Amino acid sequence: MHFVNSKGLLSARNGMNIYRGCTHGCIYCDSRSDCYQMNHSFEDIEVKQNAPELLENALRRKRKKCMIGTGAMCDPYMHCEMQLGLTRRCLEIIDHYGFGLTVQTKSDRILRDLDLLKSINRKAKCVVQMTLTTWDEPLCRLIEPNVCTTQRRWEVLKIMEESGIPTVVWFSPVLPYINDTEENLLGILRLCFSANVKGIICFGIGTTLRQGDREYFYNALDRHFPGLKQKYIQQFGNSYECLSSQNKKLMDIFHTECERRGVMHDNDQIFEYLRHFPEKEYQLSLF
Repeated sequence: MHFVNSKGLLSARNGMNIYRGCTHGCIYCDSRSDCYQMNHSFEDIEVKQNAPELLENALRRKRKKCMIGTGAMCDPYMHCEMQLGLTRRCLEIIDHYGFGLTVQTKSDRILRDLDLLKSINRKAKCVVQMTLTTWDEPLCRLIEPNVCTTQRRWEVLKIMEESGIPTVVWFSPVLPYINDTEENLLGILRLCFSANVKGIICFGIGTTLRQGDREYFYNALDRHFPGLKQKYIQQFGNSYECLSSQNKKLMDIFHTECERRGVMHDNDQIFEYLRHFPEKEYQLSLF
């Protein structure tokens, strides 16, 4: 990893990326794409060492409380976070100033900060977003090799539920010819329903591939699924969107089951929920 002093942290929509790059090794990661213009190896994590100071300055200037998001681009709970603690320091600042938080991760390292997540949720609102793609544990270890598996992530979701923290699951991406099966979908849905998740985000049964990401993904296919790269090239060429032939069937099941269980499954509705900052009556007494 290497350290930089960044000029800014929050995006126009109040998202922040404390780190750039990732060590989880997921074979499909879109963040590897050349369009994001990382001028360093993806595994050589760029650390915004002044992130807490930038965040505090930004929150002090805001006239109105809002939700602060993290994890949309690079996971805030990579291996280096346990050494550096920058995510935790930023959560402490969010908690101190009474803002809300949405955090997206694949890692059970988020449990280290459960005390802060609960405090933020009591004062404002905290939503934990967890990515689940693969019901089969050995397969999960192949395609998401350096992070905890789906079973452990489900356990994290259950802990959040027991702590009163709402959760949202990202069922994305789903890889054609690998985990685009009814068995995988139903397995993931069972986990989500048993953890009482608030909503499930799914953009379709498929994945996206761009320059930079595509090459890494194809190399992984050659290692773990010999011959599958040729199927991708034949079916998708250089397309950005690679939808499974099972897309319509599985999405019909997805929407039907979520509707039956009362779980949000419209992406726009879920994103609106994530952005919404609640005006709790007792907040005024805290500051």
